[in-house]
Amino acid sequence: MRHAENFSRWLQATRPRTWPLALSPVFAGLALAWVQTGTLAWFAAVGTLWVALAIQIGTNLHNDAADFERGTDTAERLGPVRAAAAGWFSVQTVRRAAHLAFASAFTIGLLLVISRGGWPLLALGAAAITAGYAYTGGAKPIAYGPLGELYVVAFFGLAAVAGTAYLQTGTVSGQALLVGFALGLPAAAVLLLNNYRDFASDQRAGRNTLCHVLGRARARWLYTLLLLVPLLVLTGGLVWLALPLALWLLWRLWRGADGRALNPLLAHTALYQSAVAGLLVLDLLFNI
Repeated sequence: MRHAENFSRWLQATRPRTWPLALSPVFAGLALAWVQTGTLAWFAAVGTLWVALAIQIGTNLHNDAADFERGTDTAERLGPVRAAAAGWFSVQTVRRAAHLAFASAFTIGLLLVISRGGWPLLALGAAAITAGYAYTGGAKPIAYGPLGELYVVAFFGLAAVAGTAYLQTGTVSGQALLVGFALGLPAAAVLLLNNYRDFASDQRAGRNTLCHVLGRARARWLYTLLLLVPLLVLTGGLVWLALPLALWLLWRLWRGADGRALNPLLAHTALYQSAVAGLLVLDLLFNI
């Protein structure tokens, strides 16, 4: 029973609801490569998915430990329970798990570099792991300033899609960059909404996120753009089927959802990014 409880807690600590944010753009990059070449290097495809997931898990665990140490995660936290703050595991244990996740990403990534990617992929992988640590680590964490959303667009959009396609094809196309930009926007909307929910507690903790720079009213407008612009960028095809979900999310936020009521909205915003990516993949593969 104890083992099952620990497994459940570790799984929750890795934040499974955020996994699609890392995996969806990789699937989009693989679909672009398939359309371009008619084939896939399957070891590289599976390896890329694992690296993306491991970096996401490592970032989540490092965030868990770092935010607890900085006093950001307290009993007043509005979001889901965090492992260190809840006392499930020690800060050192959570941080070691983060190191393990990053190490596995580095190991598999190194194999991909040696077998296919070369130095451009090595540079991209090193930047992604460094950013994962820097997100809540160091003297000036990314998450505590106004550049978090830019970080998300760069690594959960542009780098994920274009890097995946490059690993398969050896080239970076304009289409890959466009798709990466489009998928990075709703991923950034998840972070923006997270900071919107935690506006007061983050302010007390000294965070100066983009939401604080803009104010909550302007942040709602930015959230609107982050959801709708991808549909304009990825014109035609099936992606417009995601519009009803976008409108429902916007209706919920503008209607006044706040506090813990924003937690389901956060999960559904991540689902929206996956829906856009999934519809795009179907469109690319089957030319619907």
